[in-house]
Amino acid sequence: HYLIQINLRMSLNPLANPKGVKLLCELCQKPAYLQCTSCRVTYYCSEEHQKIDWVGIHEKICSLLVPLRTPIPLVSSEEERRHRQEQLLHRQKQMIDMTRTEGSKFLFEGAHEAAVPAALQALRFSIAVYGLNSVELVPAYLVLGEASIGLGRLTQAEEYLSQARWTVLKTPDCDNSIKSKMYRICGLLQAAKGNFPEALKNYSNDIYHAALDNGPRHVKTSGGYFHMANVFFRKGATEVAHNIYTEVVSIWNKLLRSVVKMEDPTPESALNSFAEKSDDQAEALDEAQEAEAIQMLHAIYDLQQSNSGYGASNMVVLLHTLALLHCHLLGYVKAQELTSEALKCAKEADLQMDLASIQQLNSYLTAKAC
Repeated sequence: HYLIQINLRMSLNPLANPKGVKLLCELCQKPAYLQCTSCRVTYYCSEEHQKIDWVGIHEKICSLLVPLRTPIPLVSSEEERRHRQEQLLHRQKQMIDMTRTEGSKFLFEGAHEAAVPAALQALRFSIAVYGLNSVELVPAYLVLGEASIGLGRLTQAEEYLSQARWTVLKTPDCDNSIKSKMYRICGLLQAAKGNFPEALKNYSNDIYHAALDNGPRHVKTSGGYFHMANVFFRKGATEVAHNIYTEVVSIWNKLLRSVVKMEDPTPESALNSFAEKSDDQAEALDEAQEAEAIQMLHAIYDLQQSNSGYGASNMVVLLHTLALLHCHLLGYVKAQELTSEALKCAKEADLQMDLASIQQLNSYLTAKAC
């Protein structure tokens, strides 16, 4: 599908580079011989790299690159020059935020190759704005490191993470959020190498730094717990893993219950959105965090379906959490299936637990479907 879309929407210009002009490929920085005919400011060494870049980020930023890569024209006044420089800086910072988010989102979706172009753009714009030695480059290094792990390029991942660690080490006032993410990706690398003790040490540091800013029971801390549980599960310590997975689910259940608000299904509100957000939580999750929630909760569900040791009560909470997630992001039909499955699980296990919120959610969705 993507390849068809590329061929239809983004054509390429073969280039004969003038003497002395060095045009470099957007992905590999080798000599480029192809040009994007839409923006005309992006170049590639091959159609393969053009396609990877298009899927990864270029489709979203093609037109945005034109003012960023077009030289600022000469103007008469200092005030006008300053204004144009401020506009450029603002656009570059917006591009950093967008490309970081896109790269992270691809990682949570398991699209490691697609994450690379976005991370490279984030790195370039971060260098342009903050310089080569700034800690602001670290998030891009971490996305590139995680993508490399996912692609099995562990040596390359080590290089990116070494650069990230060195930059953090030189920045005494580095944010805990950056340290947390750095330790998490270092944990992923050690887990990929099979060095579980070192992986657990890194995940512990991840959780510690995330908790300093957000507390131990926050969604920004839950990722460290999730990866730690994965290591224990791989080691065969399933009871420990189940307990940690349960904590992850509990954290997300609390947040999603605050985000998803139900209204009575009256005819007047039949056209209203079911999954309304409370005022204080309206911007609680960015796209990358939403993708993280989808990836983690579904991974836990897939893992626990064949594990009786997880416990019926834990499965009911997990099903409720997934139902809330589908209400908020993915659709009502599956949400209703999940609430029905949760109630059925509770009944079959004869659980003595409060099911009021699940029953309320199920009743709303049932009425909405009628």
